[in-house]
Amino acid sequence: MRCGFVALIGAPNAGKSTLLNALVGTKVAIVSHKVQTTRTRLTGIAIADETQLVFIDTPGIFKPRRRLDRAMVKAAWQGSDDAETTVLLVDARKGLTDEVSAILDTLADAGQTPILAINKVDLVKRDSLLALSAALNERVDFAKTFMISALSGDGVDDLRTHLAQLAPEGPWMYPEDQVADITLRLLAAEVTREKVYLNLHDELPYAISVETEAFEERRDGSAKIEQVIHVERDSQKGMVIGKGGSMLKKLGAAARAEMQEMWGHKVHLFLHVRVTPNWGDDKGMYRDIGLDYVD
Repeated sequence: MRCGFVALIGAPNAGKSTLLNALVGTKVAIVSHKVQTTRTRLTGIAIADETQLVFIDTPGIFKPRRRLDRAMVKAAWQGSDDAETTVLLVDARKGLTDEVSAILDTLADAGQTPILAINKVDLVKRDSLLALSAALNERVDFAKTFMISALSGDGVDDLRTHLAQLAPEGPWMYPEDQVADITLRLLAAEVTREKVYLNLHDELPYAISVETEAFEERRDGSAKIEQVIHVERDSQKGMVIGKGGSMLKKLGAAARAEMQEMWGHKVHLFLHVRVTPNWGDDKGMYRDIGLDYVD
């Protein structure tokens, strides 16, 4: 038996959460085209023959401007430090951006030999892919390069198989049927946050948060969940609620349906919207989403 820890790192919107879901074989991370969707280190677990792979999906690495940004970037590099193998995911369409270049510099300085996965290769011509691969490998001594499409699954099996071969011998860290290491409270909050992003991606800025204030498992097998969607201004509160509460009802219905499908039992979901101007400086909020509060 083997068990290996693998960190997925990259710039925002490189497709790390989509890749994590593809590697695990089921949805464990929220996916949105909005940048910096992943805020904390989320662990996904996959089985490849006799090997258990523990994937750490990290926040996108970028130049931080706020406290939350700094906490997210710190979590990303901690994920890489804690893993035996690091996979750098690069968006083939964007190529060697300033953010990718900064990540390469850090990897080179650390003396790591990560694996390179160039994503979204189905959207770029072959000559451009080969040139990008050569440019990236000139900057860092990558152990191996994979061309993949996390969305379609092309190349994902080959990447998973290779990672399983690298895993050291040892006992599995999680039960065979477990696919993620995340509390139900946080998972429920992530589901709702994804629905907010998907439905209000043009109107609402990045600065929203979802907090599960109560999670009660009832005797009949159902769950009662109370959540607060934190926004920074009154105008944003109106966007989330919608005319006559229409948007909030839509968000609640979508989140409830996904939770019920994931858990296989009825969910009673109650959503509230609260204006919390400085939620990004609340130490309790960081603790709830698994981030360190940084100065």
